[in-house]
Amino acid sequence: MTALTSAHGRPRVTVGRLLGLAGLALLIAIEVVPLVWLFLSSVKAPTEFSGNPMWALPEGLYWQNYADAWTRGNMARYITNSAVATFPSIVLLLLLGVMAGFGLEVMRWRGRDGVLLLFLAGLMVPLQMILLPLFAIYVRSGILNTPLALIVTYTATGLPMTVFIMAGYYRSLPREIIEAAVIDGASIYRVFWSISLPMLRNAILTIAVVQFLFFWNDLLFAITFTTTNDSRTIQAGLLNFVGTYGQTEWGPTFASICISVVPTLLIFLLLNQQVMKGLTDGALKG
Repeated sequence: MTALTSAHGRPRVTVGRLLGLAGLALLIAIEVVPLVWLFLSSVKAPTEFSGNPMWALPEGLYWQNYADAWTRGNMARYITNSAVATFPSIVLLLLLGVMAGFGLEVMRWRGRDGVLLLFLAGLMVPLQMILLPLFAIYVRSGILNTPLALIVTYTATGLPMTVFIMAGYYRSLPREIIEAAVIDGASIYRVFWSISLPMLRNAILTIAVVQFLFFWNDLLFAITFTTTNDSRTIQAGLLNFVGTYGQTEWGPTFASICISVVPTLLIFLLLNQQVMKGLTDGALKG
């Protein structure tokens, strides 16, 4: 029997345990209460926002707010634009970042340390500095207000961090496995696709989820490179949505915010275990 158990075999209640449970409950409340309040506000009737306190419970479920957000609020178009800009960016970013990390850490060639430093230098460039040059380039090339402008920007700005993280994961790979595969006659391409990628599956998934959160919730590039209503992504569309309805239709506004949060919550609930495992592997091996 340990010092943490009582005579009946039950865990002993200590001050530290109580403080830990209180901290956990406070953290859950901080995370959950805003989401619950957001959903309850999204199903309030228009008259409830002016006649009742903001913390009052809804008198009924006014689902018309979601219909208005999806149709008149143009949320269907905004979500489509975000998906078209985000998912190709993630695929392209992972393809380039994983290959670059493999080439910089597994392969041996002259000048690879200098190339890695160039990628790391990209982390120190403020994003605000590149807005005006990119805007001018996109205007002259005719890709402003198109998904291609965001895809190129997301891929370029996310590549330094992706390469840096993947280089750390590749540095942790056992070299004996790669050397054994080469001795058995595997080409460098076979080593990359069949050996290294399966071993770094959780790391790649972690990077994909983190970059998805950045791209999906991006506002800086979205409001700069999408200036028309039909080309806006979901975050730029929400900003325009609030400006359009002002103080008179808060129900559709809250409903649109709920719609925008759903993809992020789903990805977190479905992939949180794999992401935590990938982060833990990186912390232990990096």
